[in-house]
Amino acid sequence: MIEQVNAFEIPSHLNASIPAEKRGCERDDVRLMVLDRLKGDAVQAEFRELPDYLEAGDVLVLNNSRTIPAVLTGRQGQRKVEVRLSRKIEDGVWDALIVGDLARLDQAIEFSGGVMGEATGEGIENPLVRLRFSVKGNDFADFLYRQGEPVRYEYIKTPWPLEVYQNVYGSVPGSVEMASAGRAFSWRLIRALKAKGVKITFVQLHTGLSYYGEDRWPNPTHHPEAYAVTEEAVDVINEAKKQGRRVIAVGTTVVRALETAARNDGGFSASRGLTDLYIRKTTSLQVVDGLLTGFHEPEASHLEMLGAFVEQDVLMKAYESAVVQGYKWHEFGDVNLIL
Repeated sequence: MIEQVNAFEIPSHLNASIPAEKRGCERDDVRLMVLDRLKGDAVQAEFRELPDYLEAGDVLVLNNSRTIPAVLTGRQGQRKVEVRLSRKIEDGVWDALIVGDLARLDQAIEFSGGVMGEATGEGIENPLVRLRFSVKGNDFADFLYRQGEPVRYEYIKTPWPLEVYQNVYGSVPGSVEMASAGRAFSWRLIRALKAKGVKITFVQLHTGLSYYGEDRWPNPTHHPEAYAVTEEAVDVINEAKKQGRRVIAVGTTVVRALETAARNDGGFSASRGLTDLYIRKTTSLQVVDGLLTGFHEPEASHLEMLGAFVEQDVLMKAYESAVVQGYKWHEFGDVNLIL
């Protein structure tokens, strides 16, 4: 059973709908709340000041997954159908969300260029559908990048291009939604972190859909995602641990990948595959000491994960303060550093 966090109200004007660079700023021109996970103290800062809150030898672990254009529009007879890809099952086969009512499960969806999508059954959980496309491999990738659009939720009114939904360091396509905790990083800031002696390494986790619409969220225990933790990342992290330095995950996706690798054999070694690890407030973290993340809706499972880092009453107090202070929510919003 999924535990629920305390509810709080996010005013609609705090839903960030415009990326910083589209407002004439730089990516790192967003705000940063630095939360002491033990004392509960919260410091208001700017994200470009991140190096001031880290120490030489600390390790930042980033997710190098790159966002794909996962929203497709097709037709079922005369009916227009929107398809949101959620997770790749195998080459040419995806779990997907059909937005609106699907006229007939036994009638294929036709996309431009003659590509067809056939619903072969239910997906891993309701309301997902298992969808088999008539193209595979490079042909599918070509079809997707020609016709697909990035996932865009109702609080974003402008159809921003795919590049807006990429982290600057993203290199491996596969995420349905941007691993948004790293969005505010610029190359300028990464250079400043390295100049201070902060170590940077990468893991990979391809995100699935985080919201099904109509107040429906994925059950995190039925939401496997593909991940990879390399030998290089393991070596950097193990060396930091030996030296008593902190390992800070950039995003809940990184926490999920690292803690999965730590649980595979009781140690911490290179690992890849699918993870269905669900981190609750009662979870004992084995690798990660701190977290850099956005501000999450009260219904999202990401918010419960934060309970593994900080007591719930401290977290709710910080979130209530963030609302009062006017921090922005969601992928184009501000950032929270928990140390």
